[in-house]
Formats: sequence, structure tokens, C-alpha cells
Amino acid sequence: MNVTVVGAGVAGLTVATELVERGCKVQVIDQAEAFGRDTCSWYAGGMLAPWCEGDTAEEPVVRLGQEAIGWWRERVPDVIEKGSLVVAPSRDSGELARFARRTQTHQTIDAAGLAELEPGLEGRFRQALFFDREAHLDPRKAIAALIARLTGSGVTITYGKAVEDHKISGSVVVDTRGFAARDVLRDLRGVKGEMLMLKAREVEFSRPVRLLHPRLPVYLVPRGEGHFMVGATQIEAEDRGRITARGMVDLLNAAYAVHPAFAEAEIIETGADVRPAFPDNLPRLRWHGRTLHVNGLFRHGFLLAPACARMAAEAIDSPDYKPELMDEDHRERSIA
Repeated sequence: MNVTVVGAGVAGLTVATELVERGCKVQVIDQAEAFGRDTCSWYAGGMLAPWCEGDTAEEPVVRLGQEAIGWWRERVPDVIEKGSLVVAPSRDSGELARFARRTQTHQTIDAAGLAELEPGLEGRFRQALFFDREAHLDPRKAIAALIARLTGSGVTITYGKAVEDHKISGSVVVDTRGFAARDVLRDLRGVKGEMLMLKAREVEFSRPVRLLHPRLPVYLVPRGEGHFMVGATQIEAEDRGRITARGMVDLLNAAYAVHPAFAEAEIIETGADVRPAFPDNLPRLRWHGRTLHVNGLFRHGFLLAPACARMAAEAIDSPDYKPELMDEDHRERSIA
């Protein structure tokens, strides 16, 4: 079967990978000039942390997100499986207890246990939650690895082409354009996320650290060589724009609360983009004619893309798939 995937972010490339592995002939098109700052994937944290997401996300996110670690490990290098940590200042110890009640598969460790896991955080917190089964990756390196894997399998990835400018010859189209698909998916909304990339050679830890705060929980993800990605802001907004002054201050304050040495860090990059979300913050697989839309990954792109890609490939590969009927068919599947 011939399939055209529209969109070369994490959703599109994981769908393309699943389809190629099932023997489909796939081409990918994207209106961006190249993979980079025009995609949410560029600014992602890359945390494969399904159990931590149980604090605020629905059950399907936790359950289906567990597929992600093995999926990425089998297809890209440098998936780091050292777990993740959740910490809180002493004044917010109640937040840590609440997080523990709402999540699973963690160990509660004291200050000595935290120092043993992360010597760079010695003396910083009295308690922490350690989710030893979680992992993380560098999104930019992971996307580059998927692109190399796909092109090595004969997949053509064409940049700088909008859907209407490209002759689509596939028997089915998979649209993974994210918020750009609002022209068809009217119930899609935008949730703006902001991030910083800091360089702090005096700070060292090897796994993601979530800092709990009643107003703004923030995560810090090590990228190696003293680089740390700081993110987690969520703003109900549909304009991409740039990072706000308030967002930058909040992220910097959170980094400083994790380790005072971040006060001397260099800000080497800032970023903001709009994540696509449906009203319940769960992804959808939705048919419109011959096009299957895979969208609404919200802030769980790298975590849920593998499960959504698998379900998209199953939908296309299903005996119930009848191309001749799709022009009149409209079906939807939530991951729930």
C-alpha cells in the first residue's frame, strides 16, 4: 500500500516508521524548509515518563505511554534509562505527598538516598520520589535518527511543500500537521509551551528532575556537557510568538530552586510553540474522507507518538479499511 504522511515532526515520523516496518511504501511531506524550529518536536523535553504523568494526565496516557521506552530504544541510539526524580522544597512537601498518592512505581528516598543517586543535588532536598523505570532522550537527536532510518529504507522526505502544492499519489494520507490541521479539526485548540536551554558547567545530574510547586511545576532535563533544558509552562494560547517575560522568570526561578549554581548559567536558547490539544487533552485518530488525522498529542509528543503510530498503522492495515468507501466515511478513535 502507498501512504503519504503529511508532517515530519515526531508524530509523522513515528507513523512513517510503523508503516514502513509493515511493508508499506511511504513518502513524507512537510511545509517547513527543514526539520527545526518550526515544529513542537524541536522544543520538546524528551521525557519518557509515563508514571510521572499520572499526576495530571488521564489513565490512557500512563498506560499507552509505557510503550514509548521500548519503541525508542529499539530504533534510535542514546535513550537514557536512568529513571527520573521528583523533588519539592520543604515548604511544598505537601505537593510531594500529593504527587506520590496520584502516581505509581516510585520509591520515596531521603536526602542521603538522593545524594547517592545525584551527588550534584546533595543537601538540596529532604525527600524525593524516584521513578526508576522511566527514561529520557534528546528529541533533536532522536528525530535525526528516525529521518536517517527512514531515508535508509527508501522513504522520500520532501520539505518546503504544503499539502495543496504536492501531488499526493498515496492510496491513503496520514495528516500529522499538529495545530496547523485546525483548518479541518475544528475542535483542536492550541496550548503554548515555553522552554529555555541553559549551560551550567557547575551543575551536574544525569536524569530529569521535576520540581513541584503549587502554581508551576517545572522539569529540568540534562542534555550533556553542562546543557539543561528547562520547561513546563502551559498557556492557553494559539499564537506561537516568543517566550514571555513571565515564562522566562518562572523557569529561571525554578532552575535556581533546584540548584543555586544556575544563577550563573548562560541562556543559550529560548523557545515557544503551540501544542495541539483536543478538549480532553487526549489524542485522536480521525478519518476525514481518505485522510487519517493523527493529532492532539498535547505535551506528550515523544511519549504517546509510538502508541498513536501503532494504532494508525493498525487502522490502515485493518481488513475493515476500504479505500473506496473512505470518501463518505468519517470515523474517530480516541486513545482512551
